[in-house]
Amino acid sequence: MSVPVSRRAGVPARHAEPAAPGDISDAVRMRAFRQAINEALHEAMARDDRTFIMGEGVDDPKLIFGSTAGLKERFGPERVFDIPLSENGMTGVIIGAALAGMRPIMTHQRIDFTLYAMDQIANHAAKRCYASGGRQSVPITIRALVGCGWGQGPQHSQSLQSVFAHIPGLKVVMPSSAYDAKGLLISSIEDNNPVIFIEHRRLYEIEDDVPDGHYKVPLGRGVVKCEGKDVTVVAVSLMVFESIRARQALAEAGIDAEIVDPRTIKPLDVNLILESVRKTGRLVIVDTAWKTCGFSAEIAALAAEECFGALKAPIRRVTLPDVPTPTTSALEKIYYPGALDIARAACDVMGLGGKVPPAVEASIAGMTTPTAPQFFGPF
Repeated sequence: MSVPVSRRAGVPARHAEPAAPGDISDAVRMRAFRQAINEALHEAMARDDRTFIMGEGVDDPKLIFGSTAGLKERFGPERVFDIPLSENGMTGVIIGAALAGMRPIMTHQRIDFTLYAMDQIANHAAKRCYASGGRQSVPITIRALVGCGWGQGPQHSQSLQSVFAHIPGLKVVMPSSAYDAKGLLISSIEDNNPVIFIEHRRLYEIEDDVPDGHYKVPLGRGVVKCEGKDVTVVAVSLMVFESIRARQALAEAGIDAEIVDPRTIKPLDVNLILESVRKTGRLVIVDTAWKTCGFSAEIAALAAEECFGALKAPIRRVTLPDVPTPTTSALEKIYYPGALDIARAACDVMGLGGKVPPAVEASIAGMTTPTAPQFFGPF
């Protein structure tokens, strides 16, 4: 399945970063998100023998939904191995390894498991560089999966990006496309700081144009996925996919939305976001997490502080309701926002009172891809 977010598919992209000339092929090469993650891991491990991967299930038959396929066979069990159910202790191991000169990658099949390791992540990895006066660094990458599907429920599908972004010393990455996933993961692994790399399960089968070979997407550089003049939609991860669908439908009502993907929420490409808001004068923020004290609140505060005079309408946010995640598929459909909710918010800031014109609603209902592919378990 593919969606029109490719870097070479005719979609304008301000602040997109091309790879180094001659380093990759110019031929279109479609790959799924999970394949792009896998390629990034292969590239990183082949280029630097200090890199190793550890995590629950990285070498089991499912291979983290295929994202770690072939790694153990190629690089051996000394560099790709399973770990005990002891997240805090094992995170301490990778911090020690990083301080000794290695570049570890830890994988969590659910971001919820990182909560067991918050002491190591927040009090040690994040602060070591500062506490040592810059003499020591902790180059670790922690992959963590989020998202809905298969009744994951309140303890196995939380989007906790704002928790990590709140902690000084951590970088937080949330790719929305296969192209960005590969380039951002390579950048994260090669960065000298601890990085929380958050992948949404519902993106895993979505394809994009992914070059062969090594390339990097810089951390802290967002991208305008689609140019527009009427309303800015700042979205992250899966919500970029839904926002592009909403944009296509909003065109039926003559509303031209600009889609901004920060790609990393810390460091944040502040100038790109403010530039777009000043141009359109309207702002909708779409997050995969809850509203209270979340990433959407940070972007709203940023816009209010830096370009309040440019706003033509109140800021609107599309987020999860502030209740724990339901388990049943019926409640999931109500709980998780999508393209229609984004279109409704855009219509609201355009002065339509949140009423979606029939043509827009019909366009969303008639899309051949009503949503990103459903995720199925058991993990």
